[in-house]
Amino acid sequence: MREHDIEPIRGLPGDLPAGEAILWQGTPDAQVFARSALGVRWIGGYFVALVGWALVGGTPLGALITAGFGVLAVGLAYGFALLVARSTVYTITNRRVVLRIGVALSKCINLPLVKLSGADLRNLGAGYGDIALSLDGPSMLGYAMLWPHARPFRLAKPQPMLRALPNAAEAAGILAKATAAIVPVQQRSEAAPAASAPRPALGAKEAMA
Repeated sequence: MREHDIEPIRGLPGDLPAGEAILWQGTPDAQVFARSALGVRWIGGYFVALVGWALVGGTPLGALITAGFGVLAVGLAYGFALLVARSTVYTITNRRVVLRIGVALSKCINLPLVKLSGADLRNLGAGYGDIALSLDGPSMLGYAMLWPHARPFRLAKPQPMLRALPNAAEAAGILAKATAAIVPVQQRSEAAPAASAPRPALGAKEAMA
């Protein structure tokens, strides 16, 4: 029996209190996660360059060995991404955001909506995206505790991130409405071509680079 089989509600550490309801649940897409969070394309490109260098200045055997290590590295990245996708559940309720994360050791991180000061949506193409959450006040969350569900390079004040979401704009809209029902939130749509959907945001912040 797996640890997640005994969850009273999928993705949550316990039953919902009275008055709380699940508004949305989602998981990362493994392929998009590998590309956006683990940089699998950069890994592949790096080894392609090494193979080319080996062919020019080395031996065919050296190039073959390098290519083998490249395939292994890319395979490990995709394997880890698949494990992350299988073990992760993001939940938005009318009171909090819950991240059930952890490949080896599962943990649930509860983020009350009243503590959210902003949410930045990064478009990854084809409807996929990341949502990074900004929190008010001091936080006990560490970057290592959150990784890879953390906004890159924000080490001093880590930001939890919902990674590689299908229909990310829909999830961002649900989060914005849920937060607006609890605390005053200014919603803004980023200027975009008419063919693209508006991206709701909390706290009027720019999307991630």
